[in-house]
Amino acid sequence: MRFSFLIPETLHRLLLLLSGLCLSGVMSTAQAEKIQHAEPATRTLRVAYMEFPPVTYQNAQGEPEGAMLDVTHEVAHEAGYELEFLYLPVSRAYLYLKKGSIDFALGLTNVPALKEAVIDSEINLVSVVLSAWYREDQAPVTRIDDFRDQVVILINGFTYGGLRAWLEQQDDIRITNAPSHRSAIDMLQRGRGDYLLDYRDPVREELTVFSDAILRETEIRTRTGAWLFSAAIPEAKTLKAEFEAAYHRLAERGELPPADTGEKSILLPGFPAL
Repeated sequence: MRFSFLIPETLHRLLLLLSGLCLSGVMSTAQAEKIQHAEPATRTLRVAYMEFPPVTYQNAQGEPEGAMLDVTHEVAHEAGYELEFLYLPVSRAYLYLKKGSIDFALGLTNVPALKEAVIDSEINLVSVVLSAWYREDQAPVTRIDDFRDQVVILINGFTYGGLRAWLEQQDDIRITNAPSHRSAIDMLQRGRGDYLLDYRDPVREELTVFSDAILRETEIRTRTGAWLFSAAIPEAKTLKAEFEAAYHRLAERGELPPADTGEKSILLPGFPAL
């Protein structure tokens, strides 16, 4: 004999309701756990870069390029950050760093105009050589005093780590300015200046275009390129620590060269105390 048990309608509805509540509770718990373990939103940092080929520059498509940018991309990804690059003139980049309008910039360390306004990274991303450039018919530079009674070409917007201000204060050194590296080389070639003060990498990059240009070079000073974190943002020291730690991790995995933290102190004899 087979027995069948009939569940009253009211009890049947009650069981369905309880089952629904239990299922809802399980789903809510799962969703809560999913939210709790979700990855935090990636923060985007605003980064300034300037026209300094091949270290940092804007390519023909209007996109950022250069050795420092490539490394910074890798390190930022390792540290868990996205980057928004801003192509700025030097003076505006310095202003934004002072105001905290950007998080950091790719530039040279120990800039007097940025004293106490930035926190430089301890890792040297590139070595940057400042040179005196001159024609074959011009006497070579052996010391800073060789600029006296001469016309020196400088690039607009560049402070040369404080050297511009010193040169402009000398009564017996005449300064003329050029808007770009290319125009500065052209001015030197045409005899509109005796010496050009400019960085090695951008000039050598331009000399591949000036096929007829034959220029001599004397190294004036070696400096380093690094991350310049704006001291005006509260997390500047944290960002510096995170980026340097990320660089060291990448170096340990062989994805970047070992970190260079050495001091660069090559100076032409007679270089002024800036």
